[in-house]
Amino acid sequence: MKTAFIGLGVMGYPMAGHLVKGGHEVTVYNRTTAKAKKWADEHGGSYAETPAEAAKGADVVCMCVGNDDDLRSVTYGDMGVLAGMGEGTLLIDHTTASAEVAREISTAAKEKGIGFIDAPVSGGQAGAENGVLTIMIGGEQTDYDRSIPVIDCYARKHQLLGDCGSGQLAKMVNQICIAGLVQGLAEGIAFGTKAGLDMRETIAVLAEGAAGSWQMVNRHETMIDDHFEHGFAVDWMRKDLGIAMSEAKNNGALLPVTALVDQFYSEVQNNGGGRWDTSSLLTRLK
Repeated sequence: MKTAFIGLGVMGYPMAGHLVKGGHEVTVYNRTTAKAKKWADEHGGSYAETPAEAAKGADVVCMCVGNDDDLRSVTYGDMGVLAGMGEGTLLIDHTTASAEVAREISTAAKEKGIGFIDAPVSGGQAGAENGVLTIMIGGEQTDYDRSIPVIDCYARKHQLLGDCGSGQLAKMVNQICIAGLVQGLAEGIAFGTKAGLDMRETIAVLAEGAAGSWQMVNRHETMIDDHFEHGFAVDWMRKDLGIAMSEAKNNGALLPVTALVDQFYSEVQNNGGGRWDTSSLLTRLK
């Protein structure tokens, strides 16, 4: 299909590349045009100067930007994707944003006869590069079905979880779970180190048991080596946790551990670690 991809960050850049590998015709847009041109030169697609231009004539448009405000900036107005999309097309949003903005954009899209699904992703930069992301989706079944030939290019698991906004709500659950897990892993490594254990050998055993997790397997070595210049940035994690805590105020959920870990991440930011990986929670314990 003719597709457009809006936003070429650490996730969007490889995701758009997988669309080309999947046989789709791809036009990209990025706020920094030089990056869009680089992508086009590397992958053989094309690039546009505005989101609307990229979306013109596309069957499916994908977006993966930073936050609610970024999302609105590439969606609305004369230069937004909705201005370039035609009736009967499909808009897929891979941004981690609020459920509120997902519902808002869905309404605006439907007014133009455009389908919409909110489809935030999990799996990190490595998952995007390897085409093995997990995608949580909210929207109508027919729109989800239409999206499958596109999202299959970069996902190993995707699931429709309910009406529009459900994908974003599920991503909030994902980030809530990760926050507590990473803090626990950081405390375990700090404790084990002070106890005199060889933590590489210890983690090799624990990873095969009940304490095992993706974070333990993929982050313990860099944590032990005090290497945090990689992965999912603390700045973005705080943005995601803020969205979750805001939603919790609306639905009455209690998030005491999430609020505490968010506070810990603010300390990491204050120590200059805003762009460090989320596993940098360990730095507070040393």
